[in-house]
Parts: sequence; structure tokens; C-alpha cells
Amino acid sequence: MKTVYWLGVTLFRAATSTLFGYRVIGKEKLIQEGGVLIASNHESFLDPPLVGIAYDEEVHYLARKTLFRGFFKWLYTRWNAVPVDQDRPDMSSLKRIIKILRSGERVVVFPEGARTLDGELGPAGAGVGLIAVKSRAVVQPMRIFGARECLPRGSGRLKFHPITIVVGDPIDFTTEELAVKGRDGYQVISDRIMAEIAALRLPN
Repeated sequence: MKTVYWLGVTLFRAATSTLFGYRVIGKEKLIQEGGVLIASNHESFLDPPLVGIAYDEEVHYLARKTLFRGFFKWLYTRWNAVPVDQDRPDMSSLKRIIKILRSGERVVVFPEGARTLDGELGPAGAGVGLIAVKSRAVVQPMRIFGARECLPRGSGRLKFHPITIVVGDPIDFTTEELAVKGRDGYQVISDRIMAEIAALRLPN
């Protein structure tokens, strides 16, 4: 499985570097060890691997359950994708994500849930706050710039445009902050994570 995963990473790194001038700003801030909840804005279908290739270690992704068919079930499984039923969400996927984080692995999530239509950041759902509370993982905020221009939502045409990932300072919530309960409490954590993402900017 690792061979297939790293082959995909190598090919995607080469392609994004050549086609989009892919770069990561703040790479020194990346937490490379231990459980990390990687939280990013959502601009394009390209976002999961764009975030994942910033790391030197394996990361796990969320993917629509409907994608896990035939050859793609084999492929996505080896790319560390976790199937999620977006039409009928249940706790099984969340429990699996939390288990992965508690085992010391890294998981990519998009707090907004859906790709942006207009380039603006959307509100975060309470789910990412729940994951942060239950897993107690460090949260790594990131912001993607340029992916929407390359492949906007609803388009099947790839365009050439620079893509940059800006990495923020890790968020290590205190025990008191993680003591929240219920949807409203989880939403507070989600809003804090989204605010950290929104604060990230491209350098002048």
C-alpha cells in the first residue's frame, strides 16, 4: 500500500510543480509527528492531494463513499482515503477518523464541507470541532491559494495558475477549551479553527 501511496505523491508533486509552480510557505511549521488534524479551506477538487503532498509523512483523507467502486475502491484505499456518506452522515466515519488521529496519524479535513463557489471562505461546520475535541489532536491550519483558478467547482477544464499553500501555527487547544460539549460547543472550536485559516495570507 505504501508503494502506491508514495508513487501517487511523487507523480502529483512533479505535476503540480511543473504545471502550477506549487509551493509551500511556512513548511517549517508543519507538525510531522503524532496525531495532527490538518484543517484547510476548500477551493477545488485538487485540494486533498495539494495539502497532502506538503507533508513528508503519510496523511489520510476523506472521500465520498460513492467514489469507492471498482478500481477506484482499490486505489483510494491505498491513498489512505476514508469513505464518507455525505447524503446520510453517521458516526462510523467520524469514529474512524478519531481512531486514526489517536493512533498518531495525520488527517486532512475541510471545515467548510463544500468547495467554494465564489472564492470566499464559508462557515465551518461543527463536525471538525467534534473531531478536535474527541481526538485531542493538534490542529494544523492551512490555506490554499490558486486552486480555484486552476479547477473551479463545477468545471471540468484545468487551467494553469500558480498554487500556494500557506501553513499557519499549530493550534494546541487547552484541556479547558476541549471540555465543551454538544453541537454549540463543537461549533466554538470549529469557528476558532476557521478564523485561524482565514487569518493566513500570501506574503507581499
